[in-house]
Formats: sequence, structure tokens, C-alpha cells
Amino acid sequence: MRAAILLNGEPYRGEIPADGAYVICCDGAYAWAKGRVRIDENLGDFDSLDETPTPAPLRTFPAEKNETDGELAVDRALELGCDGVVIYGGGGRREDHFLGNLHLLFKAKTAGMTFAMMKTNGAELTLVGVGDHTFACGRGQTVSLLPFGGEAHIMEMKGLKYAAEELRLGYGSTRGISNLTTGNEFSFRVERGYVLVINSGEVL
Repeated sequence: MRAAILLNGEPYRGEIPADGAYVICCDGAYAWAKGRVRIDENLGDFDSLDETPTPAPLRTFPAEKNETDGELAVDRALELGCDGVVIYGGGGRREDHFLGNLHLLFKAKTAGMTFAMMKTNGAELTLVGVGDHTFACGRGQTVSLLPFGGEAHIMEMKGLKYAAEELRLGYGSTRGISNLTTGNEFSFRVERGYVLVINSGEVL
């Protein structure tokens, strides 16, 4: 079972599949998510919401706390044994929360989830670790590969215009930004580290 986590950033305009997912709605996200997707649990401190959400929260957290509502939702997903997470509404509005939400992907992956993704209105962001990875795409889309949390070592890139048999990305390097897909999928192998894959869907 995957977790779908709805956050109070820029309201997500795309489809939110709920089949096979446990949907956790955080605080003010309820204002844009209600009626659009089944909500299994409302969670947070509810300092950004002017109505009582349905279903009723199992617990209301204090507004002054160490964790964001998004981190509480990831913790809840881990508690439920979810094998992956997709975050919606995690972009826009506040850059500090956006960067923090990217770190939630890291928390999910390092805690053992098999996939960790965030979908915004402008991009699909997926954090991957050591192993082989293949992504579906459209021809000519803009894709960026960024090291996350430290140096990343990538091997056997395929389906990208600027491909390499071996690519080392130092943390702080922008070398992996703005690659282009050449077909309907691209792939690579991570030998070391974590890579944030950003597919903007934009065709140049």
C-alpha cells in the first residue's frame, strides 16, 4: 500500500489516484482536496483550516512543534507500513516548505520505502537510491538529475541526449540539470548515493 499525502502548498490540479492508497490530508490541504479525492485520514495542527474536516482527525497536534505536518504524515505512513509515498500540493507558496518536502522524500527512502515521489503542477520529482531505474516519458522532455544528500555516482545512462557511461555528481554540482529525453523512456543505474529525478514534462 502506498501513501498519498496532500499538503497545503500550491493546490495540485492533476488527478490524484486513490485506489490502493492510504490518503492522508494535512491541515489546510483539506480546503482544496475535499470532494476531489477520498480522504482516509486528516492530520496536523489545523492552524490553517477554518472548518472541521471529514473524517474527524484521530489526533490534533500542537501548532508549536518540531515537525511539519508533512513530516507527521510521512511518520504516519511509515507506522502504517506503507511501501511508498506520493506527495501532492508540496510546491509553491513557501520555498522553505518546498525544500523541506524534498527532504521528506529522503526520509521516506532512507526509512525503507521503495519509492518516494512528489508531484507539483510543474514537475514530477522522484528520489532514487542505489539500483537500476527506468522512467516513462515523452520524447523531448526536460529531465534533471541532481545528487541529494551527498555525491552520486551514475552509470549506463540511456534515453537521454546527454548520456554517459559514468557520471559523478558532486553535491552542489549543477551538471545534471536540463537533459533531454530522446524516446519514450530513459534509464540509468545508481552505484552510490541518492539522485533526485525532476521531469518537468516540458517539451523543448
